[in-house]
This record gives sequence, structure tokens and C-alpha cells, in this order.
Amino acid sequence: MMEIMKRIQKLSPQVINQIAAGEVIERPVSVVKELVENSIDAGSTEIIVEIHEGGAKKITIRDNGNGIHEEDLLLALTSHATSKIRDSNDLVRVQSLGFRGEALASIASVAELILTTRTAESSHGFKVTGVGNDEIEKPMPAAHPFGTTIEVKDLFYNVPARKKFLRTERTEFSHIEELVKRLALVRFDIAFKLTHNDKVVFDTKACESQEDKERRIGTIFSQEFLDNSFYFTHTIEDLRGTLTLHGWIAKPTFSRNQTDWQFVYVNGRMVKDRLIAHAIKQAYQDVLYGHRHPAFIVYLTMDPEGVDVNAHPAKHEVRFRESRFVHDFLFRTIHQVVAKPLLEMQGNQQSANTASEFIQPTPEPVQQQSRLNFNPSYSANNASSTFHSSRNDQPVNVYAALGLDQKAEQVNPVLSTFQPQSLAGENDQVDDAPLGYALGQLHGAYILAENQQGLVLVDMHAAHERIIYERFKRNIHENQTLVRQPLLIPKVMQMQGKHVAAVAEFQEELVQVGIVAEAFGDHEIVVREVPAALINADIDRLITAVIDDFDRYGSSEKIKAAVNEILSTMACHSAIRHHRKMTLPEMNALLRDIERTERADQCNHGRPTWTSIGMVDLDRMFLRGQ
Repeated sequence: MMEIMKRIQKLSPQVINQIAAGEVIERPVSVVKELVENSIDAGSTEIIVEIHEGGAKKITIRDNGNGIHEEDLLLALTSHATSKIRDSNDLVRVQSLGFRGEALASIASVAELILTTRTAESSHGFKVTGVGNDEIEKPMPAAHPFGTTIEVKDLFYNVPARKKFLRTERTEFSHIEELVKRLALVRFDIAFKLTHNDKVVFDTKACESQEDKERRIGTIFSQEFLDNSFYFTHTIEDLRGTLTLHGWIAKPTFSRNQTDWQFVYVNGRMVKDRLIAHAIKQAYQDVLYGHRHPAFIVYLTMDPEGVDVNAHPAKHEVRFRESRFVHDFLFRTIHQVVAKPLLEMQGNQQSANTASEFIQPTPEPVQQQSRLNFNPSYSANNASSTFHSSRNDQPVNVYAALGLDQKAEQVNPVLSTFQPQSLAGENDQVDDAPLGYALGQLHGAYILAENQQGLVLVDMHAAHERIIYERFKRNIHENQTLVRQPLLIPKVMQMQGKHVAAVAEFQEELVQVGIVAEAFGDHEIVVREVPAALINADIDRLITAVIDDFDRYGSSEKIKAAVNEILSTMACHSAIRHHRKMTLPEMNALLRDIERTERADQCNHGRPTWTSIGMVDLDRMFLRGQ
């Protein structure tokens, strides 16, 4: 028997708040996030987070912020009540971390909440309690210092279905600890203290200098990360806005099996955004080993009007008005920082164990910031485009398709790359060369060199492979000599509607990366030309991936990555092999090339090309001075 449709009725405030809590309050860490962000918005300089039993039993947040006026206390626990916005115009310039006015009401609907607060104008504090129902007690006078204390007890006590989904005490607290660390790594001006079951986990003071900030990173996050990272800052001004990116970025050789050491902040807000993650991942291409992930702490600052922070209920994600502009800026900046040889970055450091100097990437001309491609000035009728077409009836020569001179690359790779130097006076020049000067070879595989700090060991094949690879890339991507191959029979491909729309929208941009295609109906595209060097690749899969990138991010590096993979293989085959005897001048020439080559600290596959052992470590090995 068909059920009779129920009549429409208005939900009670309690049910409304519990529905909102379902979006905002997922677990104890969600409560901590909302309350600590409120403390930050209140201008606090000290925040104490006290956790009991992983947060399920009790959460206490204490701050020394502005406090809440007595008249506003009842309103503070009401849905959609906030001091942070006034009208819809404020939503486009949100600068506070919280702004929706749901947090306190949502928490009070699923737990017992006790709020005690005092403003600077008041002679005493006031306390108000919410106990998971529509009734909110009248504020009562209470002794309290300037600021606010919020206690949350028995989370989900009245929603047992939600409570049973909580994990173990250790797991729930680990999420809270991670959250507070992430907040402490963006608000260096605030002192944070975290305790669990009355035991202090960390207690860090406010930071006044760069040294203080790095000390906090080493203390609450990882000293190992700090020792293997460098600080950089870069700003660009454009008609579309001013963007600044700064932070600490780890060497590519210091990578992770997962993305847990990636911290991204936009205007002081911690985010997990796919556009940002994609841009940074692309910037690390061909310098990471295998499927490992980079480690970094980066801060993006921009006009609040250019970013929508209201794109996710829990405010984890953001949406950019000029998404391609932001994506390109992130990619270019990180790419340039990663490209700098480690030796150059070390030369800018104050000491071997600090990352306090700025790395200033060379800015591109502003008008070139809008696209990531081989030739930003390409137009459909531009005869000097990045790609030029080859005839259909000619077999594809890989060297020719890549714009390389095959004969030139077949000469002795060592003598064609290195410029041997005289040994005269080299022993007196150790201070002048970061990698020092060669002492000899070890088993025909490694170069042993001496520099000012101690001993340097170089994998000669891996280093030479990177040098040749970078030369190949410069020849292609700077000289713009890749060839486009017209298809004898145009290829018709089935596509989702959004991908067909992307082909129509980004038709010129696709031409710039070597794909001539056009929409063909609602769910098909026709491809007429592809990069000649990739004619034997899985072109259907590659084209689909490229179009998907354009749909998601407005640009794609997949064609460039596929071409680079071919170049990498060619460089590997061209590099000097193990067991080849080298003269001292050739070894020293290779060391100088490493110092001059971008990304030369890793081979094409992401493995390190050299390492060093300082005199202190050598003395320790042999127990000297002990």
C-alpha cells in the first residue's frame, strides 16, 4: 500500500542545528577547528587547547582575545549569528577564518557547551550554557580574565548514531594534534599550548623573528624537514591582482611516500585545494623519485575578492576567480625554486643548518604569466608557432620531430658536453667551487672530489644524464622546434559533454601544446594533428588526459611531460656509462656543469646525483679528537 505523502512543516531549531552540525561537526577535531579559529578571529595572542579522552569526553579552548559582550551571549549560541559579516557584500571579502555563525549553535546541539567570557570594558565575566536543546540559559556573572573559555563535554551524547562512528582515543587526538600544529605553523604571532589528559604535548611561544619561526617548525613539526628545506618568497603584480607566495620547500631528494607533509595556506586559511595541489605537483615533475611526494609549507597571499572561501561547508576548499592565473603563478614560482641547483641555494644560506635566506625566483614578464605553454604568443595563424607540421607521407624521425640534430647528438657525449680545464692551480681553488675538484674515480662509477667542507661523491652517469636532459629541454622548449604531425585520417573521439565544451573553449591553447582538435557534436571531438614525437604513444589516452586538465585547471603539462619522458630516455642513452675512465680535467668539467645546471642535484628519475661528507663527520668516524 502506497504511503500517503506527509505534509510540509517547519523544522525545530534543534533539528536545524543538528543538521548543520552534521556538515560542520564530523568528529572532535571539527569542534577544535571551529573554536580555535574563533579565538584567532578574536585577536588572541595566546590559545590553550585542553583535550580529554581524545576530545570525546571534554574539549576546552582558552584564549585572551576580545571576548563577547553580555548582550551578545544568547545571540552567540543562535544559528546564523556572527560578528564577522553584515551583508552579502562582505562575503566577497571574507578575511576572518569563521563567518557563517553556525559553529557554536551546531556544537551546542550535539554536546554540552559552557561559554565563559569577559571583555576589556567589563569588570567581570559572564557564563552561558547550551545543553543540546532549544533552551539557552540566561548569562550569569562569573569570574574570568579577559578573553573566552569554551568547554565542550560529552560530544554526541544525544546523537548515539554519530558517537559510535568515533575512532579510538589515540586516533581522535592525533587528528586534533595535527590540526593545532597546522594552525601554529601559519599564526606564528600566537602562542599555542596543547595538552591531552593533562599532559603537555607542546607549548610554543609567539614568534618575533625568522629564527623563532624556524625554531617553532623544528619543535612542533620536524627539524629534519627544516634541515632539508629552503625559504623563498616571490611576488607578482598583474592587472588581475597581486599574488605573493612564500614559505619553506624541501629538496626534491627529501620526499615522502604520502602527502602528509604538505601544508598550504591561502590568506592565512589552511586549505586542501586540488588546483593548488595540481600546480605544485606539476612543478616537481621529473625531479622526484618514483611516485614519491614533495614536502613543503607554503603561504599564498592575494586580494580576498579573488578567492571564494565559502565553497565548502567545513571551509577546507576555496575557489579562485582567476584560477588559471593562480595555477600558473604557483607552478612557475615553485618550478623556478626547485630548478635552482642546491649549491646555489646553499650559497644563499647563512649557515648549513638554517633556511633563513630568501630564494628569489627570476620573475617572468608579466604578460607571460597567463599561460603555461611552449609559446605564449601563439595564434592560429602564427607561422612561427611552437609546433610546425610535417608531411603525412614521411616517416617520423624522433630526433627531427623533437627538433634535435641527430648527428650532433651522436658525437662523443663526454667531449661534446665537457670543456676540460687545466689542472694548474686547481688545488688552490677549492674554496671557489662548491663541489670542489676531482681526486679520482671509484670503480669507474663515482667521482671523488675535495671541497672546503670535506669529501664529495658524484654519480657521474646520473649527473651527466641530467645535464644532457636539461640541454635537450632547453633546445626544444626555448627554441620552440617541436613538430606537429597531421593525421592521415582525422580521429573522432567520444567525450563527455564537459570535455567537448573544454575543447571548444581552449581550442587555441590546445594548439599551443600540439593538438589540433575541434568539437564535433555534443559528445564527440575530431582530432586533426598531434605532436609528431608522440605519434606512437597511447595518443587517445594522452589527449583525454590533456583535455581533462584543461577542463579542471585551464592548462596542461601532460604533453610537455610526455615529450620530456622521451628526452629523458635519449639523455640516459647518451650519458657516459659506468666503468668509463675519465681524466681529471673531464671530471672537473663535469663538476662545473653540475654547478651550472638546473635540477642537477637529481637525475632524470629523481635519484640524487651527488652527496658530501663533511670533515666533522669524517673526524667522528675515525674518533679524532675523542
